[in-house]
Amino acid sequence: MAKVAFIGLGVMGYPMAGHLKVKGGHEVAVYNRTFAKAEKWAAEFGGKAFRTPAEAAADADFVFTCVGNDDDLRSVTIAEGGVFDGMKPGAILIDNTTASAEVARELDAAARQKGFAFVDAPVSGGQAGAENGVLTVMCGGEKDIFDKARPIIDAYARMVGLMGPAGAGQLAKMVNQICVAGVVQGLAEGIHFGKKAGLDMEAVIEVISKGAAGSWQMDNRHKTMIAGKYDLGFAIDWMRKDLGIVLSEARLNGAKLPVTALIDQFYGDVQDMGGNRWDTSSLLARLERK
Repeated sequence: MAKVAFIGLGVMGYPMAGHLKVKGGHEVAVYNRTFAKAEKWAAEFGGKAFRTPAEAAADADFVFTCVGNDDDLRSVTIAEGGVFDGMKPGAILIDNTTASAEVARELDAAARQKGFAFVDAPVSGGQAGAENGVLTVMCGGEKDIFDKARPIIDAYARMVGLMGPAGAGQLAKMVNQICVAGVVQGLAEGIHFGKKAGLDMEAVIEVISKGAAGSWQMDNRHKTMIAGKYDLGFAIDWMRKDLGIVLSEARLNGAKLPVTALIDQFYGDVQDMGGNRWDTSSLLARLERK
């Protein structure tokens, strides 16, 4: 059993912290910007709620963060009252936020100066993956630090891998989002075309999902897409944040991402339709709008 702090109890962090307590068997302290949510988590899982990140991180062997973006991450780590004000030497900060590679490298350097260790560890699998403890975790950091962190991360993951030095986890998550965006757009266009052609799309998907067109998105989203239901967790607003990070990094490294840039614009169209909180499969709604 380890002493763990978890900072950020959103739709992902709340169940992830729960798995660390229940499945992992660790002693867990939590912080959330809305203290009442931290109190609720503590009452449900039996941990302790604190009013500042620094207080939650005090004496922890491992400190997890899972917040919204780069600025949120800085506010709970290096800002006054952040976890760096409370962490003990030798502790490891594991960041599950989907953020930029730049901020990951920044926090890694700041952690080293203070005698801490850092792993950027963005996750894939959405709200359902977090709730079921089956997330995919892409890590960046030193191998010896990763080896210490991995058994703790395993509490909420089914796949954990080291991608390279600090920042590499975030870069791998960018690859993930590039691939997801393209697959969802292809699936949306396929369903849209099939419906226009008068096909029974359930029958079509049953057949083609067993061939080269098959994907996780097809298996898990085709039914709700056909039914026009888009309330399955990972929201358009979050995807556009992620794709903004991707496109910014591409401008730095020279990668050509014409399809990703176009699909980012398509997601902007869905936002204009009022679909900010619809899930990413709602690209089909854009094609079907009157």
